[in-house]
Amino acid sequence: GADDYIPKPFSPRLLIARIRAVLRRSAPAAEEECYTIGSLTVDRSRHEVRCQGQTIPLTPTEFAILDVLASRPGRVLSRSEIAESVHGEPFVTTDRAVDVHIAALRRKLGPAGQMIETVRGIGYRIRD
Repeated sequence: GADDYIPKPFSPRLLIARIRAVLRRSAPAAEEECYTIGSLTVDRSRHEVRCQGQTIPLTPTEFAILDVLASRPGRVLSRSEIAESVHGEPFVTTDRAVDVHIAALRRKLGPAGQMIETVRGIGYRIRD
């Protein structure tokens, strides 16, 4: 389909302005670098998690799981969706592997770990 049209005769400045406008509209939105949910802050650029100002050390897998959940607050993600997001491709694993990482993540986050909810029979979500 058409996004715009330019009647003849047209000036080169008008053509360039219209092209820039179309490119600006079609550019993908930049992903957020930092998510704050309650007392929890996930900083993607620094690859760190802070809770009430204290940095919490996480393994790369734990960070990736928290990042996936924090980027979609309130949305339920299945165990397979979480595993696929973490590993970047369809990944064959047991459901228990994701459960083990979630349990470790909750333990490390302390009281903030309660924001990660289990949706029985489906997966997990982080409360927004």
